[in-house]
Amino acid sequence: MWMRWMWVLWPSFVVGGIGWAVFFALFDPNDLPYADFFGENRMVIYSVGFFLFWVFAALSSSFTFLLQRPAADINRYCPLEPSERPDGCPKRDEPSAGGD
Repeated sequence: MWMRWMWVLWPSFVVGGIGWAVFFALFDPNDLPYADFFGENRMVIYSVGFFLFWVFAALSSSFTFLLQRPAADINRYCPLEPSERPDGCPKRDEPSAGGD
């Protein structure tokens, strides 16, 4: 399970760092709309910005990881009762043929 977390968190860390570097290369932290909330301390703005970029990248990686699940894992649960399932459904309860 920890490998799955690493597949999500490590690439998102790298992408978050790249996004942070590009963003703050273009914009001065003190010119941002809520910069007065943090005072004159640029390190706080840099840190919050990095973690925001990291969180957004982690959400993106998590969504990609979710979309890569095999169909068998997704289709394991069927909301229909066995008798209501369409003909040909492998989970449909049908009387066995030739059991005499």
